[in-house]
Amino acid sequence: MSLFLQFLGNDFINEEIDNYKSIVGYCSMVLVGVFFESWVVMDKYKKKLMDNMNKQLGDWFEGNESVPHEDIYRFLHSVAGTASSIGLHAIGDTARNLMNSLTEDESKLWGIKDLKVFLFELLTLIYDNDLEDKVLSEAPLMTMTGNEPVILLIDDETSMLMYLKEELQKQGWMVNAIANPIKAIAAFYDIQPDCVIIDVYMGQKSGFEILAFLKEKVKQQFLPTIMISSDNSKSIRMQSYQMGADDFIAKPFELDELTVRIKRHIERKNLIDNLLLVDELTRVYNRKYLNQAYDQLRSELIRNKETFSIVMIDIDHFKRVNDTYGHLVGDQVLKQFATFLTNHSRPGDIVIRFGGEEFILILPELSVDESKKVIERLILKCRDTKLNTEKGELSCTFSAGVVEVNNPTQSLEEWLLLADNALYDAKESGRNQLKVADQVLNGMHQKIVKVAVVDDDPIIRTMLVDLLETLGKEGQHHLEIESFKDGSAFINNEWSHTEHRYLIILDGIMPRMDGIEVLQQLRSKNSDRYTVIMLTSRKSERDIARALQLGADDYITKPFKLLELETRIRHLLKRMK
Repeated sequence: MSLFLQFLGNDFINEEIDNYKSIVGYCSMVLVGVFFESWVVMDKYKKKLMDNMNKQLGDWFEGNESVPHEDIYRFLHSVAGTASSIGLHAIGDTARNLMNSLTEDESKLWGIKDLKVFLFELLTLIYDNDLEDKVLSEAPLMTMTGNEPVILLIDDETSMLMYLKEELQKQGWMVNAIANPIKAIAAFYDIQPDCVIIDVYMGQKSGFEILAFLKEKVKQQFLPTIMISSDNSKSIRMQSYQMGADDFIAKPFELDELTVRIKRHIERKNLIDNLLLVDELTRVYNRKYLNQAYDQLRSELIRNKETFSIVMIDIDHFKRVNDTYGHLVGDQVLKQFATFLTNHSRPGDIVIRFGGEEFILILPELSVDESKKVIERLILKCRDTKLNTEKGELSCTFSAGVVEVNNPTQSLEEWLLLADNALYDAKESGRNQLKVADQVLNGMHQKIVKVAVVDDDPIIRTMLVDLLETLGKEGQHHLEIESFKDGSAFINNEWSHTEHRYLIILDGIMPRMDGIEVLQQLRSKNSDRYTVIMLTSRKSERDIARALQLGADDYITKPFKLLELETRIRHLLKRMK
């Protein structure tokens, strides 16, 4: 019991004894004993233990290069005894197992990185226990895979955004809530939603302006759009439908009715998309045809040993076209570039729009050396070709990476990764050129994304860094990960201000400089290099609203489940590819 009292602290125990004495004046000793063993009092002990563990870990992880072995042993010894005594058996058992793996009298200094690895299982249990205590009243979160339908909400009324985001996510949808309509238009190309919900009345732009933009952008595609408004007049409803909206719902509305309508629109979109294998904008094949084409050629490879080549192509500096001339001109460039590839390919070659400004060219029966000659001729021809747009004649170049498919046991994804890395090498080498995958097999280049975890909680930082390191091993991006204990440390670090893309996981409430101030500074630079997920308390609705107004790309309320955050990170990384 002395160990129990020691770790909880004398001040806390004295306070409880005083409380005990005051109760004695009104209750019998038996009733006091029952009360003292009650959940309420035990919960106080648990909270005190969790606070003490968090404080100790924070003291170790902040500003220290090493921790004496004897301090770690003493810490684990205390936790093992105390946690089990107050019902935190998993934490107590884990601490005891860790302690038993050590020798008590060893003279050693532990590096902080090694210490975090050693204590990781205990850190996970501490975080999970905090989460369990704080979300007892919440509905269970849906398990998400990253392939869920994507809903884009556009409304400058942040309270409505927050409400709809939370409720629609319970359906298993990935919901992007954007308060700034101008940002919503810019983000549309990255988000690629399956359904868009737009409020009619907003400050900077009306919902009808956004609807007009979307219908112009996707006039050759099917993208369900739902208009919502507190004005249920016939003229507003008529205007919505006349401008191409697929549905109209008046505020206030019943959530279950909205959900059913969204489901119906998504089902229609899936049906239409699955029937079509042609990209609506460029009229070449879309990526749905890629697996079918690969399977056919793979069969030929197995039967007749006929190798083929896959070329990954990216239009150079295409973003500049959109930024300078607008997305409609960008669409004209994409259509004419696709036509160029089709017109200068053999009848049996396959042109696929892979996404955005990326195309895939499949060259049946061509070795990598033969494909190299074909693509290098295309590069020279494209440079001299003029594209006719409403802004006048434009020219463009492209970069490419090629791989020869000669092993039927390797998956399509593996071949695409090789071609994509060769493409990356071509772009890093100056663009307007081709690289062969064989040249980069031993040095696989990945697209660099810098990821910052900015949070004053050392346990959360440790957990998130470990999660990100796991994601980085999947190979889609090269993640450079750093953690910062407050906003000032992040803003004032040179690492945070390079030309790379950034994903920032940003706590809303921190000492010195909180997350809102950090976000404000980042957005004041009008930089699209920073993608931001805000971590905020459920009670801080004003901070959530402010984060949305400042252009946070997503937010998640604490406490959160790591699986939910992982899904959101994957979704944002996919947009940054």
